[in-house]
Amino acid sequence: MEITPQMVKELREKTGAGMMACKKSLEEAVGDSEKAVDILRKKGEASGAKKASRIAAEGMIGHYIHPGSKLGVLVEVNCETDFAARSEDFTLFVKDICMHIAAANPQYVRRDEVPAAELEREKAIYRDKALASKKPEAIIEKIVTGQLENYYKEVCLYDQAFVKDSTGHTSVEQLVNTLIGKIGENIRVRRFVRFKTGEGLEKRSTDLAADVREALGG
Repeated sequence: MEITPQMVKELREKTGAGMMACKKSLEEAVGDSEKAVDILRKKGEASGAKKASRIAAEGMIGHYIHPGSKLGVLVEVNCETDFAARSEDFTLFVKDICMHIAAANPQYVRRDEVPAAELEREKAIYRDKALASKKPEAIIEKIVTGQLENYYKEVCLYDQAFVKDSTGHTSVEQLVNTLIGKIGENIRVRRFVRFKTGEGLEKRSTDLAADVREALGG
């Protein structure tokens, strides 16, 4: 049975679980929404549904400096109480998120933070590539949707596969939902910043011979 985006959306709204978790549970349940809910609950990924709207204004600022001090990350992760913020589970989670951001270099926390203009530009590129490859008109939009899902997995923290999971099956959003179920509070990654020495700057050429020739006029 084909799992449609609408089915995934409805299950996500019902359970608060991540997009990929909802899709996988629907596939496992062969499209049966109620069975998919049970699957998510057994995995501890549906427990954040009623907590997602609760105010999470406590938390902590985590940091990570990569050996060599050329790469660093700051991240704010929120929870509901200072008690939870001081717990070992929460502290380790924040540390893992810092290291993940350092390794995976996301650009946004969630999908809804991606600027509309950027999304339209990406869609146009995917559509033009599909047209150029002579794909049938009927499947071009499906191709664009699939490519957009891959794009989200590249640039959005919550959609990325957690770097410490060697199987690649656990997204950061699933990790968040699992912790919500464990400590019983709403948790969210609010914002982050990643610094890398020299990033965005023009670097001096290391080809000394070429530099000398240029200085001598060729």
